[in-house]
Amino acid sequence: MNQIFNQLIQYALDQGLIEQFDIEYVANQLIDLFDQDQFTYEIPKTSSDLPTILDRLLDVAIKQGKIENTITERDLFDTRIMGILTPRPSEVIRQFETLYEKDPEKATDWYYDFSQATNYIRMERIHKNIDFTVESKYAPMHITINLSKPEKDPKEIAKAKQTVSSNYPKCLLCKENVGFAGNQKHPARQNHRIIPLKLARGNYALQYSPYVYYNEHCILLNQEHEPMKIDRNTFENLFDFVRQFPHYMIGSNTDIPIVGGSILSHDHYQGGKAHFPIEEAKSFAEIQIDGCCGQLLIWPLSTIRLHDPDPEKLINAGMHILNAWKAYEDQDLGIIPCTNGNRHNAITPIVRFKNGEYEIDLVLRNNRTSEQYPDGIFHPHPQHHHIKKENIGLIEVMGLAILPGRLKKELETIERVLKHEIPLDQAKEIENHKRWVEEMMAKHWTDHIGEQLKQEVGAKFVRVLEDAGVFKMDKFGQAGMMRFIDFVETYPKE
Repeated sequence: MNQIFNQLIQYALDQGLIEQFDIEYVANQLIDLFDQDQFTYEIPKTSSDLPTILDRLLDVAIKQGKIENTITERDLFDTRIMGILTPRPSEVIRQFETLYEKDPEKATDWYYDFSQATNYIRMERIHKNIDFTVESKYAPMHITINLSKPEKDPKEIAKAKQTVSSNYPKCLLCKENVGFAGNQKHPARQNHRIIPLKLARGNYALQYSPYVYYNEHCILLNQEHEPMKIDRNTFENLFDFVRQFPHYMIGSNTDIPIVGGSILSHDHYQGGKAHFPIEEAKSFAEIQIDGCCGQLLIWPLSTIRLHDPDPEKLINAGMHILNAWKAYEDQDLGIIPCTNGNRHNAITPIVRFKNGEYEIDLVLRNNRTSEQYPDGIFHPHPQHHHIKKENIGLIEVMGLAILPGRLKKELETIERVLKHEIPLDQAKEIENHKRWVEEMMAKHWTDHIGEQLKQEVGAKFVRVLEDAGVFKMDKFGQAGMMRFIDFVETYPKE
């Protein structure tokens, strides 16, 4: 144990998580955790990476009967170990603020590295994700098959059902997650630290997503557990964040189900230092709204882009469009704003600072359902559910597909079928893909079947996005979008 402890302590020193004066303190915490009675500090003769060190410590904990050998219990315990090495919230905040005064980008660079060093972002899992880019008529689309979120086995699921919910923290985004020990239903967060930020309309906090679906994928969470709401406060907050961190983009899911995010109960935004496919979209019309120049994008989801050096003008124009869209109806295109008191029209806003001015994308959404499409008329249609059934949220809106991990093995089997290594009728594990595979088998295939199959997955994702578009990118949809712009011009301002 002495060697493993020393390797962990050396890792913490190398990463700047602790200093020399902290060695005895950290060692005593580890001694207590693992029921040891002595420790001698020495610079380790051999080094190991963090996952290897933690795995060795977890194996010891299993032998000692402290935990069971399940993914959940291993994650709970290794986070507890990392919590011993992680500086207190006040120290982290102080370091971030000191760096921010010199350079906001250096502050976020440090904080992102810190979140990886503490194993809050488990990079060894992120690297397992399958990422590729496919061409499309809109722009090159980015595809990710998400393998970073391990699936629980039946034993863990059963144990989680027996765990009593305390309603604390109220959700995964609440600030009370900082330092939380976790349980079978809630991940451990002893190594989690957040950075408080004052925005134009409220107190928020910056953190990184533990799953980092794109570069420096950050979350900006309301310090109060309040439901999502897209209003003037939202626009003011988004622009204020970009003012403070001009190297980051920021956006929000809508505030209604089906077309919204997975956590509608807690007000939050998502941002990061990433370039998304939507930024490459061309336009089919130039427009001007409330003195702001803009374009209507050629994009599968109906998007209005405005830009101006003055964020206040863009906030006013954004609110004008939002209010008009909430009231807009085009029954010929299936757009109905409200039924039985339930609002259907909503907007996904995205804000950036580019080329010396601010830019906002306003993506028009509608969550109405029908007998034919009970999951949503402007939602992935049933024939595409074998690839993507979940909500099309902010990340997918921008052209980055987050596809389920099951697809890895399923696509491997499909590739074998296309290579005629196994017959389709014997590949029961891809039964839900059967119709799609039959369609693909009728196409011409080269020797590069794996690459062609990626293109087919990308084409499916594009069709999923097209399903979610309220104005389709044909002459009828584009004409409909122009009618909406005419409606905005006559709609009363706030």
